[in-house]
Amino acid sequence: MSETTLSSLSDLKDAAGETVVQTTPLREQKLDKHGRAYATGKRKNAIARVWIKPGTGRISVNGRDVGVYFARPVLRMIIQQPLVVAKRSGQYDLVVSVAGGGLSGQAGAVRHGLSKALTHYEPELRSALKREGFLTRDSRVVERKKYGKRKARRSFQFSKR
Repeated sequence: MSETTLSSLSDLKDAAGETVVQTTPLREQKLDKHGRAYATGKRKNAIARVWIKPGTGRISVNGRDVGVYFARPVLRMIIQQPLVVAKRSGQYDLVVSVAGGGLSGQAGAVRHGLSKALTHYEPELRSALKREGFLTRDSRVVERKKYGKRKARRSFQFSKR
């Protein structure tokens, strides 16, 4: 675009006819100095820190194998969902550090963190993962107990006599 000063509305109209093309990428790859992508995932009270790097598909959770840490097949399936949707099963090694909550919440946190880390490593996967809802943080948490109640909403038993 040529450098001109606009002094009137007619000059502005003439300048509007020129087209401007931007060549900046929509998203950039975010890697650390070791070539890994990092992301944090959350679900209920669980927080998972996930690092991914190209590899053979090995998953390590808190220093243990994923089959040992998440013994139930359903939890392992939840963790694998982002890789299956992105068609990247067995292509990345995962190192996961997870704390807080129970096993179900931790598996959801790992899934959320893994999805975010995949978008940092391969930004073009964002639309596929977003469509499946893996990038959305599930904000549902346990409701707190209120005074005058037995639980969060449950009242004490009422007796007329």
